[in-house]
Amino acid sequence: MKKAVFYTLAASAMVLAGCKSQESVDAPIVMEQSNNSNALMSKSKNKHAIESFEKITINDYREAFIDGMARQAARIKAIAESTEAPTFQNTIAALDKSGDELERAESTFYPISSSNSTQEIRDFSKEMSPLLSKHEDDIFMNQQLFQRVKKVYDEADSTKLTHEEMKTLEKIYKQFERNGANLSEADKQRLSELNQEISALQIEFKQNLLHETNNTYVIVDKLEDLEGLPASDIERAEKMAVDQGQPGKWMFNMQRASCNPVLQYCKNRELRKKVYEAYCNRGNQNNEWDNKAISAKLVKLRLERAKLMGFKNCASQILDTRMAKTPEAVYSLLDQIWAPAVKKANEELADIREEMKKDGLTCEPEGWDYRFYSERARLAKYNFDESKLSEYLEINNILKGVFYTANKLYGVTFKEVTSELPAYEKTAQAWEVYDKDSTLLAVFYSDYYPRDGKGAGAWCTSFRDQRYEDGKRIEPVVVNVCSMTPASADRPALQSVDNVTTMFHEFGHALHAFMKNVHYNSIGNVERDFVELPSQINEHWAFEPEVLAVYAKHYKTGEALPQELLDKYNAASKYGQGFATVEYLAASLVDMDMHVLTEVPEDFDVMKFEEKKLAERGIPRQIQPRYRVTNFSHTMGGGYTAGYYSYIWAEVLDADGFEAFKETGDIFNQEVAEKFRKYVLTPGGIDDGMTMYRNFRGADPKIDALLKNRGLDK
Repeated sequence: MKKAVFYTLAASAMVLAGCKSQESVDAPIVMEQSNNSNALMSKSKNKHAIESFEKITINDYREAFIDGMARQAARIKAIAESTEAPTFQNTIAALDKSGDELERAESTFYPISSSNSTQEIRDFSKEMSPLLSKHEDDIFMNQQLFQRVKKVYDEADSTKLTHEEMKTLEKIYKQFERNGANLSEADKQRLSELNQEISALQIEFKQNLLHETNNTYVIVDKLEDLEGLPASDIERAEKMAVDQGQPGKWMFNMQRASCNPVLQYCKNRELRKKVYEAYCNRGNQNNEWDNKAISAKLVKLRLERAKLMGFKNCASQILDTRMAKTPEAVYSLLDQIWAPAVKKANEELADIREEMKKDGLTCEPEGWDYRFYSERARLAKYNFDESKLSEYLEINNILKGVFYTANKLYGVTFKEVTSELPAYEKTAQAWEVYDKDSTLLAVFYSDYYPRDGKGAGAWCTSFRDQRYEDGKRIEPVVVNVCSMTPASADRPALQSVDNVTTMFHEFGHALHAFMKNVHYNSIGNVERDFVELPSQINEHWAFEPEVLAVYAKHYKTGEALPQELLDKYNAASKYGQGFATVEYLAASLVDMDMHVLTEVPEDFDVMKFEEKKLAERGIPRQIQPRYRVTNFSHTMGGGYTAGYYSYIWAEVLDADGFEAFKETGDIFNQEVAEKFRKYVLTPGGIDDGMTMYRNFRGADPKIDALLKNRGLDK
């Protein structure tokens, strides 16, 4: 699943990180850099001041984290103990800018820890977790500091603050409230303990899942067992076996680029079953990387924390700061889509049964049959073979289409930088991004291929967020991280339709990061259920004819995608949406169901709970949630806790929003694109999400376009 915001620690609460310049409080804090040999603690001399990743050791990270926390703590102390009357500048702006060094260390470490993880990196992440959690609590539970913030907040109406300053003040004040500033000392202590324990468990969950994904293998001894699997996938499986010391065999791990082709193309039903069960049961194998107990404990601790903060359950606490506002609003949306999605999935199952009969199988379909026979049914209905389309979807060409779309919409251009920028990974590419007036807008890295140490899935993150220093906008350094299909001996890196969509999706997040233009870090982020709008709306251009003409070229002949094949794709594109929608909604509903609990039994079994809740809703038994609880990093790893619904929530917005372009008869309409940039991509969190959407669209979104796009309106 696509994933956007990524920092695993302190991401939501370290809002006080920011620019180097700071308003004086009583006296400036002056600290000398302690180690000029530490690449994280010395001013980078590289182009665009990007870190020298290859020079940074774990000890460097450790020193930079500890030094950054100390520097921020000293600034916080000075702000809290200032004898000056609290003002926006000496309290709110100073808070917002207080953690520059720590942010620099975190922003460098966490993207690398997720894409190039090692045991040393994982150990360090665990080591820092309680220290960062305590540091965060020491800020937000500082009563002296909170009183200064409250004074500015209470007197805001009598001061002349800009809209951006007012929103920054509101966010910081509410951040203190939501992080325990008004609690008793005993409750503050308990909240701090809960925060540290939850943070540590989330890290442990993700590290277990990383191991289970990259180191769970299905081994095949005979080539004939791979009948139906494309030759390029067979070759990669053979190489994986050699790399793992198993020459003469074929191996598949649980990265999607490895296991999904087996489920989609392999005729061997027993092999599909092994791969399917291995994938679904990551974290649920009763071994040292098992996540059941961790998941159950997280649900309990999150509930306790919510009640401590005055909420009836965890979901209510989290949604209080989201567009949805309440669990009831989330369920209302999901329930509207669930019934038509299940109906469509059952229609697809009928087709699968017919295809199975052709193979002499009279048994009921199982989960490991769904993708294989659904592909066969689609081929029978529409004569569309996705593998033929993939021959026109080479990754470098696709990226040209991604860049073309951004240029046509917003006028941005891209210059590849091959040697001047540090590379954090040898296969990553780097570009300078220029705005339509030729000013530098951002730096972009693409990191597209799977490898050991990289988490599964796809996401967008940043080595540096957009910011201001001394009145000058500093360009962000943005990264798209994916696990795309790599090249084989006889073929370049040809991609599936889903991978193309993922590339456009993650680049939508990148565009959001490129174009953000705010002066205060505290308003840099939008609500979780709004954050997927820029990414998901960008998907709509991926298979538009004008864009396909740019990138869809046959890898051998260079010929353009034939209209006949495109017509077949368009006719078949909605087939399988029953399955895709149900598996997504199932995960979203389980996420909500766990976090609306008001009591959690001591013997809470997350897998039985998941099974019971989905059975009550009438899910076809052949469909598992897209992520089962023990491998559901979005919710158990943090970030999308009680928030996995955000993708479908944002899809209502993106489907309705794309209609704004289509209604003009021009999918690159410049007036509409400029409004989208102005009201959605640029403002950060200066307004709430629905206000920004209405500013763009001129009306509230409707669900009709979503149901139509998914083929669920019939």
